[in-house]
Order: sequence, then structure tokens, then C-alpha cells
Amino acid sequence: MLPLYITWNPSQYLLPIGSAGIRWYGMCWLLGLALGYFMMKWLYKKHKYSSEKFDPLFLYVFISVLLGARLGHCLFYEPEYFLTSWDHIIEMIIPIRHLYNGEWKFVGYQGLASHGGVIGLLVGLYLYIKRYRMKTWVVLDFFGICSSITACFIRIGNLMNSEIIGKVTNVPWAFIFIKVDNKPRHPGQLYEAIAYLLFFGIIYFIYRRNPKKVGTGLFFGLCLFLIFVFRFFIEYTKELQVAFEAGLPMDMGQILSIPLILLGAWAIWRSKGKEIKIGS
Repeated sequence: MLPLYITWNPSQYLLPIGSAGIRWYGMCWLLGLALGYFMMKWLYKKHKYSSEKFDPLFLYVFISVLLGARLGHCLFYEPEYFLTSWDHIIEMIIPIRHLYNGEWKFVGYQGLASHGGVIGLLVGLYLYIKRYRMKTWVVLDFFGICSSITACFIRIGNLMNSEIIGKVTNVPWAFIFIKVDNKPRHPGQLYEAIAYLLFFGIIYFIYRRNPKKVGTGLFFGLCLFLIFVFRFFIEYTKELQVAFEAGLPMDMGQILSIPLILLGAWAIWRSKGKEIKIGS
């Protein structure tokens, strides 16, 4: 079989505007968040929760996921850079970089870790649940139903950015990332995007057949378990993100996936035999 390698070199801009423009990556994030937002709104309404309780949720989620993903990247993958000076600590929070000539330059958030985003999300949801007196497992299950579709679009954004690349391979569907090198590589971002879309379909199908399981932890558990089991094994097709991972028995993505897999499995187990009446 002749290889069908795909040469991958898209513009980083969906809509160029002068020397800048609207980036594919940002648009993918926006689409993923928008789909999650409207589906979450539909779930609140369907399960008879007021719009007053739903309206503040997006702000809690957006801020907590962004901060968690950013801090996760800095602390898990580049602590030797970000924890060595006050300038670098500032760069963790504010999307600027201190250049060698002493100037500060806006660079955007170059580095977001999905595991950190999940941790940030859980912290943000804890604060939201306490403030608005929502039921913890209801909110977590709502996110379990919605989150995979958002994750799918984020990975498409990574593909458009030619980042989080796979290992060199000879599989016929390999991508040649021109911005990286001219070697055929596993399109790991595409593998994840397809898997997360599939997981969304599975979880939504189970929800439609068992809406009374919302509030038991089943959908939250399924989301974590499916995504991070897949994430654990897909790491074998990816290049290491930072050099120090070469000295570890597993890469950082795998290490961080294990507690989330266990949390997901526990949530599924605790949901067994439970049902919650809608609106209760």
C-alpha cells in the first residue's frame, strides 16, 4: 500500500487581519466552549434548575479552566523556567514575556495543560456549588455529559497549531507537520479529537436512556474514565513534551491521568443502583 501521508501546513489564522487576525486555535476553543455552554443550559432547563443558578456558571468555568490549564502547564512541564524568577512567575498568569532587552511582549498563553484544566475546573465548580447551593453530583454529571465535545474542539485547535505532535511513523495516514519537520508522524491530536467525539456520543446516548442517573456521578465518572484511559494509552504515540520526561517511567501526561482514571472509576462505582428524580 502506498503511503497517503498528509502534508499539514495550515495558516494559524482563520481570518487574517493585517499582521495578526483570528486564530484557528482560539476559534476552536470558542466553538468548544459555546457548544458546551448551550448544552449545559439545555440540561439545567430540562432538569428544572433556574437560569439564575446557571448564568454565573460560565464565568466560574472559563476562569478556572484557563487558570488551571495555564498553571498546570507551567508547574507540571516547565517548573525549571517559571519558578526561577519573579518575572517568570508573572508570565505564568499574564500572557506576556520578559525579553532579553528588558522589554515586555504580549505573546498569549503559550502552553495550556488539559490535566491542569480539569483540576482548575473542579476547584471552580467547588466555589460555584458553595456559592449557589447547587447539588454537587448534579453539576458534575452535567459536565460529564458536556465536556467531551469541548475537549474534541480543543484537540482540533492543537492540530491546527501543529502542536502536541506524535512520534515518527510509517502508517499510511501519517501527517507531515511542515512547521515541525518533514517527517511523517502520528496525528495524535486527531486521534484524541475523534475519540472524544465518540465518547460524547456514548455518554449522551446513555443519558438519553437513563436521565434519572444525573446526580449519581455516573456521567462524571464515565467522562473522566473514558477520556483519561484513552489519554494514558495515546501518550505512547506522542513525542515527549519536555526533556525531563525521558527519565520517568511514564510521561507526565500518563502520570497525571492515573488519579483522574481512579476518580472516574470510583464515581461510576458509587452510582451503581442509584437514581435521582428529575428536579429533586
